[in-house]
Amino acid sequence: MKHLPLFFDLAGRKVAVVGDGPKADLRANLARSAGAEVLTLHGPVTARELRGAVAVFVATEDEAADAAAHRQAKVAGVPVNVADRPALCDFIMPAIVDRDGVVVAISTGGASPTLATVLRGRIEAMLPERLGSLARLATTFRAQVNARIADPAGRRAFLRRLIEGPAARLALAGDEAGARRVALGELDAARRKMTPTGIAHIVGAGPGDPDLLTLKAAQLLQEADAVLHDDLVPPAVLARARRDAEIVSVGKRKGRPSWAQADIDAELVRRVRSGQTVVRLKAGDPFIFGRGGEEVDALRGAGLPWTVVPGITAALGCAAAAGIPLTHRRHASAVTFVTGHGASDGKPPAWAALAAQGHTLAIYMGASEASSVRDRLLAAGTAPSTPVAIVESGTRPEQRVSTGRLGDLPRLAAAHSGAGTAGPSLIILGDVAAYAAASEMPALAKVS
Repeated sequence: MKHLPLFFDLAGRKVAVVGDGPKADLRANLARSAGAEVLTLHGPVTARELRGAVAVFVATEDEAADAAAHRQAKVAGVPVNVADRPALCDFIMPAIVDRDGVVVAISTGGASPTLATVLRGRIEAMLPERLGSLARLATTFRAQVNARIADPAGRRAFLRRLIEGPAARLALAGDEAGARRVALGELDAARRKMTPTGIAHIVGAGPGDPDLLTLKAAQLLQEADAVLHDDLVPPAVLARARRDAEIVSVGKRKGRPSWAQADIDAELVRRVRSGQTVVRLKAGDPFIFGRGGEEVDALRGAGLPWTVVPGITAALGCAAAAGIPLTHRRHASAVTFVTGHGASDGKPPAWAALAAQGHTLAIYMGASEASSVRDRLLAAGTAPSTPVAIVESGTRPEQRVSTGRLGDLPRLAAAHSGAGTAGPSLIILGDVAAYAAASEMPALAKVS
């Protein structure tokens, strides 16, 4: 190594910053964030002013002034860093990622600050925002673990699970109280040599393009012991799961043999109780016609830990991919997500309220009920000439968009279902649907 990475405790200690400008301000702010008492100097400095400091930062952006301040720091015997002048530096400033006290420093030894900046951006994208909560959780339990688990290997295994397992995921999701409860349960199970409880993550897979997965969804797929997925989740998304994860299809498709919701709930509970980390992967967003709420009810009723990771729902993804703005200043001031059919004991959509002008409807699971959807909207007062679009397999390479008028909706839907290999379809109704016909953007430019 050209430079030894060290982390100094600057709390209450003097740090001098010489210069006046953005670079000097940046260094002063960084030192203050570490608790230092910052002395800012804007003109020529003397060694006497610098004595007693633990470090001097020079950023005058003038070569002669930088060199003069460097000489005074050397006379004072204080380590000095001069911005953008590696030859005058006793130490260098790394690129820093700070996650609430968890700090990563990246250095190229002064060879390429740009490379360090690029690497910082990549690391920032990988690290969860609430990483500091996880560090606090580990600190809270360290003494208890040392006291209750005598075996060194057992202690290491527990601490590893603490920062990678269910308690960690709750802490990273912002549920610090829940994380402590789970950690206490796991500590008791470890002391009694019992199998610890796992955790379920109800995760939105987005509309189909794997690059539209959220960062958190991608991270959880790499951590899962098992992935229970909808039939509409495409292979390209499932391919992002950990290689040795168990992949289980629990999909429900109309007119096909499938899992009952009660069976899915029971399977989630069984696997979490057995200690597994389970990702319940749902197309779109789990709380938009995805029955995620029912699965959370089952897990909550069993007293098991869970988190929810939202996804880009089909309405947002498909509309963007087809070039349709769901709201538009001149055409639509409201948008409603509605299902073409619901549970037999559920409340039907209020079609009369949905038929208002200036209102966009995104109709899920409506292609097979196209005639009924048309008739109900017409009966509620919607004009038969209202623009409509059907987006099939939105955001995917095989995406297909058909446009027309509400009166033609059954015919448009039949053209999709008659293709034999029809994918999931979304109906968009309202004046904004006309934008799909005008959209001539290249497929790769539609959603980014």
